[in-house]
Amino acid sequence: MTPVIVDGNSLTLADVVSVAREPGKEVLFSEAALKACEESRALKLRLISTGQPIYGVTTGFGDSVTTQIAPAKAAQLQRNMIRYHLNGTGPIAPAEVVRATLLIRANCLARGNSGVQPAVVERLLDLLRHDVLPEIPERGSVGASGDLVPLCYVASALIGEGPVLHRGERRDVADVLAAIGLEPIVPEAKDGLGLINGTSFSAAFAVLSARDARQLAVTADICTALASEALLGNRGHFDAFIHEHRPHRGQRDSAALLTALLDGSELSLPHSQVVDLNEPLEGRGHGKLRRSIQDRYSLRCAPHVNGVLRDTLDWVDRWLETEINASTDNPLFDADSGDVHSGGNFYAGHVVQAMDSLKVAVANIADLLDRQLELLVDEKFNNGLTPNLIPRFADDSWDGGLHHGFKGMQLACSAITAEALKTSNPASVFSRSTEAHNQDKVSMAPIAARDARTIVGLTREVTAIHLLAACQALDLRGTEEMSPRTRAVHGVIRASVPFVDGDRRMDHDITAVVELIRSGAVAEAAGVPAS
Repeated sequence: MTPVIVDGNSLTLADVVSVAREPGKEVLFSEAALKACEESRALKLRLISTGQPIYGVTTGFGDSVTTQIAPAKAAQLQRNMIRYHLNGTGPIAPAEVVRATLLIRANCLARGNSGVQPAVVERLLDLLRHDVLPEIPERGSVGASGDLVPLCYVASALIGEGPVLHRGERRDVADVLAAIGLEPIVPEAKDGLGLINGTSFSAAFAVLSARDARQLAVTADICTALASEALLGNRGHFDAFIHEHRPHRGQRDSAALLTALLDGSELSLPHSQVVDLNEPLEGRGHGKLRRSIQDRYSLRCAPHVNGVLRDTLDWVDRWLETEINASTDNPLFDADSGDVHSGGNFYAGHVVQAMDSLKVAVANIADLLDRQLELLVDEKFNNGLTPNLIPRFADDSWDGGLHHGFKGMQLACSAITAEALKTSNPASVFSRSTEAHNQDKVSMAPIAARDARTIVGLTREVTAIHLLAACQALDLRGTEEMSPRTRAVHGVIRASVPFVDGDRRMDHDITAVVELIRSGAVAEAAGVPAS
C-alpha cells in the first residue's frame, strides 16, 4: 500500500477515508514537517524564557487569560487542562471517526506552527499504526475553541491516561503502550493546548459524511433509473439538451448518468416513443392519452434535486481539504519572524456551514426517493402494478386479500425520511455563549457534522427500501425489458434478497441492501466507478 504522508499540506480526503477505514494503513511523518515542528518548538521555548505572557502557555485558558503563571508551572498547566475537559457524554465515537481524528490532528500539528514537541505528532501516528483508539464521547463540544472536550480524550491517551480500544479489547492506555513498547508523552508547555485546540473531531465526521454522501448521490440516480422503468417513465426527461440549457454541473452529471443507465430499456422510453404510443386525434376534439408524455416531479426533476447534492459536495470537499491541511489551534508560532500570534483558527465556521448545507442536500435525496416509493406502491399512480407491490394472485386464489406487500415498508420509509428532514435544521444558527462569555460566538460544527452523519445513515436506509421496492416492481413488470445496467443492479439485489412472494419480515432485507450500498456493490453493478 502507498503510505500516507503527514506533512501538514498535502493530506487528501481520500487519505483520511483510507486511514479511517483500513486499519493498519502506513502513515509517515515527513522530514520537512519534522524540521518545521522542531523550529516552532525552539521558538516557543525562547519566548517562554523571556518571561512574556503567552496565551495558554504561561497564562490561564479562556477568560483566565488574565492570569500569568511562572514558566516552571507550564507543563503542569497542560496536564490540568487535559483533565478538566474530560467530561464528554453520549455514545463513543465510531472507530473510523477516531482514526480520522488522529490523522487530521497529526497533520494540522505537522504544519509546524503549533510549537508542540515533534514527539506529539509521532505518537499520534503511533496510535494509528497500532490501531490504539482512545474512547471519545461524541457530545461536549460547541466547535469554537476547537473540539476541546473530545480532543482531550486523545490528549489523555497520549499522556498515558484513560481507556482505549485495542484489538477489540477495552484496556488502559498505559498498559497498551507498555505492551507495544511506547512511552507516554511527557507534556511540556503548549503540548496539551495544541492537541485539543482544533477542529479535527468535527472534520473527521465531516470528511466521512461527505464521502458517504457522494456514494448516495450515485445510488440515488440508480434508484431513479429503476423507478423510471418500473413506472413506465419517459427517459427523455434526462436528455442532454434540456440540461445543457440549465448547465449546473451536478444536474448535467446526474442527467447524463440516468441517460446511460437507461440506455436500451424497453420500459422507460425516449420521448418520441412515448408520444408514438398514443393514438392521434384524427379530427376529434379531444382524447385520452394511453401513456402520459410527462412524469411526476420526483422522476422528471430528479437530476435537479440530485444535482444540488453533487454540486454541494464539490465545494464541501474543497473546504474540508483546506481544513484538514490548516493550523487550527492557538496561539501560532512563526519561526521565520520569531513572533507568536494569538487568533481564532480553532473556529470551525467553514466546517459547520459545509455540514449544514450537506445535511439539507442529503435530506432532500431521502425525500425524493420516498416520493418515488409512494408512486411505486400506490395503484393510483404505478401504471398497472399491483397495490403495494403484492404478488399477483389468481382471482380465485385463497391468498387473495391476505397480503399487503410493501405497505409496511412505505410506512417505515416515510418515518425514516421524516427523521432525516427534522435533523436537517441548521446547527450554526444555534450558537451559544459559553465559558464566562469568552466563547461568546461559537460554531456548533461537531453537532452539525454528527447530524450530517446521522442523515447520511438515514438516507442510506431510505435508499435501501427504495431499491427493494423498485426490484419488486420490476419483477412484476418483467425484468427482461430492463436496460443492461439496471438489470445488473437487479441481479445484485436478488443475489442477497429474494422476491417477496408473501408477507414476511423485511428488516433483514433492508440491512442486507444497506451493506450492498455501503460496500459499493450497487454502484459497481451499475457500471459506475467508485468515487
